[in-house]
Amino acid sequence: MDVFEAVTSRRAVRAFTDRPVPKEVLERVLSTAAWAPSASNLQPWHAYVLTGDPLAALKKCAGERLAAGEPWDEPEYEQYPPALKSPYRERRSAFGEQRYGALGIPREDVEARQRAASANWDCFGAPAALFCYIDRALGPAQWSDLGMYLQTVMLLLRAEGLHSCTQMAWAKYHRSVAEILSPPDELILFCGMSIGFEDVAADHVRTGRAPLGETVTFVDGDRPRAAPHSPREHRGSYATLQT
Repeated sequence: MDVFEAVTSRRAVRAFTDRPVPKEVLERVLSTAAWAPSASNLQPWHAYVLTGDPLAALKKCAGERLAAGEPWDEPEYEQYPPALKSPYRERRSAFGEQRYGALGIPREDVEARQRAASANWDCFGAPAALFCYIDRALGPAQWSDLGMYLQTVMLLLRAEGLHSCTQMAWAKYHRSVAEILSPPDELILFCGMSIGFEDVAADHVRTGRAPLGETVTFVDGDRPRAAPHSPREHRGSYATLQT
């Protein structure tokens, strides 16, 4: 699989089989992902990988909290600004419409949306999960390094025939994750990532991206100009169902 294919075939998979992911594959992926770029080579990521009984215990804990209607943990970082401005607000709204519309859940059915979202804390059935932490003392530039690291992990997983889904949802249950992992107090949980083999029998929606001209401007010596449409661009809604 070349890099272009890995990038365009990567998407947030929300249905996995229970086929185990070989440990040697995970070790190979994460050893290689260590070469992801980071400012001044700080390598600020702290990753934990859960499989088997420990992952089952975490899923059980999260499921029990959901069933009991317990509130989410106190947030340790702000996932979105309180008021998203345009065009981000519209993109997020379109994501929700397509995500839940594909499941046949109307906007007004809040309970059904919550049931669908609860699959996050079962890792969508995945047999492996990665939890990515960062030191509380680090700043926005180092948080951006996490994104480059996680993207590298996801592309390497595709090269191994695997899929993934990054989940900030796990940050809402960071105390439960900590009960299983016992991370040092100075670490903050950024996100989880479900890892496994896709359940190809499950329905999914593949959404597009904004036209290149909305996000890229070429400055070539004459004057700034919007980028032309890319031949690799996925047409359609720019909702970000893939994460």
